[in-house]
Amino acid sequence: MRICVVALGKIGLPLAVQYASKGHEVVGYDISQRVVELVNDGVAPFPGEAGLDALLKEVVADGRLTATTDGTAAARGAEAIVVVVPLIVDAQDVPDFGPLDAATETIAAGLARGAVVSYETTLPVGTTRERFAPLLEAGSGLIAGTDFGVVFSPERVLTGRVFADLRKYPKLVGGIDAYSTELGIAFYRAVLDFDARTDLARPNGVWDLGTAEAAELAKLAETTYRDVNIGLANTFARFADKAGLDIAKVIEACNSQPYSHIHQPGIAVGGHCIPVYPRMYLWNDPEAQVVRSARETNAAMPAYAVGLLAGAHGELAGQRVAVLGVAYRGAVKETAFSGVFGVVEALRSRGALPLVCDPMYTEDEIRALGFEPYLAGTRVDAAVIQTDHQEYRQLTPADLPGVKTLVDGRRITDPAAWTGVTRRLIGDGTGSASA
Repeated sequence: MRICVVALGKIGLPLAVQYASKGHEVVGYDISQRVVELVNDGVAPFPGEAGLDALLKEVVADGRLTATTDGTAAARGAEAIVVVVPLIVDAQDVPDFGPLDAATETIAAGLARGAVVSYETTLPVGTTRERFAPLLEAGSGLIAGTDFGVVFSPERVLTGRVFADLRKYPKLVGGIDAYSTELGIAFYRAVLDFDARTDLARPNGVWDLGTAEAAELAKLAETTYRDVNIGLANTFARFADKAGLDIAKVIEACNSQPYSHIHQPGIAVGGHCIPVYPRMYLWNDPEAQVVRSARETNAAMPAYAVGLLAGAHGELAGQRVAVLGVAYRGAVKETAFSGVFGVVEALRSRGALPLVCDPMYTEDEIRALGFEPYLAGTRVDAAVIQTDHQEYRQLTPADLPGVKTLVDGRRITDPAAWTGVTRRLIGDGTGSASA
């Protein structure tokens, strides 16, 4: 089977490699010449994806995967086209469809009869049918549901473990009609393998959701649920701070019940999923006040963490504060909607001098983000752990000479290592020095 993958980013490239590893001919399309050149050289444009480097080299060397900046040529003759172009929303929760529209128009010019186009980018409910199917028809001169199929099939993976997640989670597929759904299911059965799971209501594999709208809502629902859960945990944590309670013990007790699970509180989670997809849901359902409140709560957590620092440390004006972590989560080189931006902004608003570091980023890369790099061994007055990198678990005051106060926004440091330093956790309700 000939397959076209549109956008060779941290999800698209592993998908292309997965399809090629199953013996299919895959052409990846990306607007970045640099990305295309690296992929054609068998080199991943980004680090940290388990298993990608070796598999990429193998499928490129065998000629099963090539990349191009010519999207129409990539789509021409493809039996399946998978679109993974990101969709971002603005401050008013309005999606910017520009890049996706452009990609759709490009592939439409090369769309073949009998092909299926699958959108894996998370979308507001109704977008696949009402926006992209007509665009594909207009650009190809073909009829959706008759000459070609259109489905929505959300990606359900995390960067860093894409190949494992592809096997672990059911692949949801919903078409704009029965013909489209049939094509989509056949495609994904041909390119994916699944782990056996006895915990599911039905066998793991490709699941027919019936319609594109149902598949779109399933993705928005699972990510919005997580955001609301995190928002609730952060609400509990802020109350615990006021009441002098340790929220970690409370959450541990709650989670001992088999039907309840509450996330640990902390500085707001970033990435393209949790901060963005609930806002797409709000675009469909603007009256969803629970969703809106949770999003506002989570977005405010970086500033809240700096408030905890000020409460424990005292006046921050003129203080040198190390911000540990640029990435939105550990072991992933990605800054999309990372809490680092809110932390640095809040520190600067209080007159502090934030100094930023991250084991996955060079000093030049940190400067390019608008931050002053923290140089190892430099004296600081305080520190905030923003990212749960494994390297920070072994952190001690000796690594941050002069540090008097630490806000561990991810609850990863060892209390015993921080004797003599005021170590504050979101929701510990104390602010006292570690014993």
